[in-house]
Amino acid sequence: MSSTLFRTKRVEQSILDTEEPEHALKKSLSALDLTVFGVGVIIGTGIFVLTGTVARNNAGPAVALAFVVAGVVCALAALCYAEFASTVPVAGSAYTFSYASLGELPAWIIGWDLVLEFALGTAVVAVGWSGYIASLLDNAGWHLPAALSGRDGADGFGFDILAAALVLVLTAILVLGTKLSARVTSIVVAIKVTVVLTVIIAGAFFIEGDHYDPFIPKAQEVPAGDSLQSPLIQLMFGWAPSNFGVMGIFTAASVVFFAFIGFDVVATAAEETKNPQRDMPRGILGSLLICTTLYVAVSIVVTGMQKYTDLSITAPLADAFKATGHPWFAGFISFGAAVGLTTVCMILLLGQTRVFFAMSRDGLLPTFFSHVHPKFRTPHRPTILLGVIIAIVAGFTPLSELAELVNIGTLFAFVVVAIGVIILRKSRPDLPRAFRTPWVPFIPILSVAASLWLMLNLPAETWLRFAIWMVLGFVVYFVYGRSHSRLGREQAAAGQGVTPPNGGAR
Repeated sequence: MSSTLFRTKRVEQSILDTEEPEHALKKSLSALDLTVFGVGVIIGTGIFVLTGTVARNNAGPAVALAFVVAGVVCALAALCYAEFASTVPVAGSAYTFSYASLGELPAWIIGWDLVLEFALGTAVVAVGWSGYIASLLDNAGWHLPAALSGRDGADGFGFDILAAALVLVLTAILVLGTKLSARVTSIVVAIKVTVVLTVIIAGAFFIEGDHYDPFIPKAQEVPAGDSLQSPLIQLMFGWAPSNFGVMGIFTAASVVFFAFIGFDVVATAAEETKNPQRDMPRGILGSLLICTTLYVAVSIVVTGMQKYTDLSITAPLADAFKATGHPWFAGFISFGAAVGLTTVCMILLLGQTRVFFAMSRDGLLPTFFSHVHPKFRTPHRPTILLGVIIAIVAGFTPLSELAELVNIGTLFAFVVVAIGVIILRKSRPDLPRAFRTPWVPFIPILSVAASLWLMLNLPAETWLRFAIWMVLGFVVYFVYGRSHSRLGREQAAAGQGVTPPNGGAR
């Protein structure tokens, strides 16, 4: 049984699968498209909202260092992703990488994890986008009925129609093709980056040096229930949860990590890239470098404009300009935030559908979802299915409590990918690698340790919900996936002397 659970899919076989006409995706993306995708999905809720929260509660002006810490953790993982994406240019990201290195069951686990991560991420961002749009409409004198804005009406019914509509529109765009998605994303990213640069440049004129004193506020011990730090830290290491101080920076890093979620989505588009061996590393590492630089600059400017204790938790960038006597910036920044969250939502949805498509093509999910549209060459069936489900979830469910599941799911994927790099280096040293992670196994091991550290900083409730989702995944795999595995059927056919699909050319 163990041999079937950990059977690996050869890299060459994965690549051959992408060339089958009924499963072939259109290759239309360049390094610039991938970088735009990465920037488009990374710059979002984190920069527009979390800066104020962690500055006030955890790190003070040192929130800039928290962004650096989170960026370093992501950079370590990005080096591993870049090697895998250039070596195994197949849709599915960490799922496909795991199948080639760790085996079928670990691949299923990570694929199941990514489906949850991207689905919740899409829904959470859609609800956040709805809030910004509703605010802009309110400012213009147009008010949605409470029952259609996510707020309960008189009869207790509430449906966030804006969030649901956004997901459905983006679903239609993704069905029409990734090149169209890239063009839409390019326009939106240009607007979003313009807003961020405006905050940095204009805000620099209003910085007051005394707002940085102290840069790292003195540590304050607080009850575990009142801290964003997980009680797991105290349980395992004996450290009392604290806000501010050096430990406050690490606690803040585990929170602002949400701001970096999405760069790994770039890897899911490997199969639709013209030259993945060259362009995937550029897209992954380039987008992460750009966004980390912007995050650090914005956090330095905002905490210099306004004392960290006075920063807004809901709209720190906009309110910082209000505090300096420039309220017109608030509407401009809110508009940029709403526009920015649009691309975050679309690219997370794209990532989820590609993982689902790859799992379906391997037989671990129904193969009905592995056929591409005859004209647009996109996986239209899983895109439509998941788009409708997420639209319903975003419309009916307040997802603030589940947002942390996105963090733990991403960090878990980082751990698996880093381990996979080490294993594949040993099991397949002959594979051509256009990009090689430096200092293996040191960098992958460091990536695993850093990711696990941030996971430990998440609340225990998040670990419990994550465990429940994983248990459900095991049930689905053993009830359906294991017996329908395409790799398993082909190996069984070969063992019985039966010609496998495609005449054994695989």
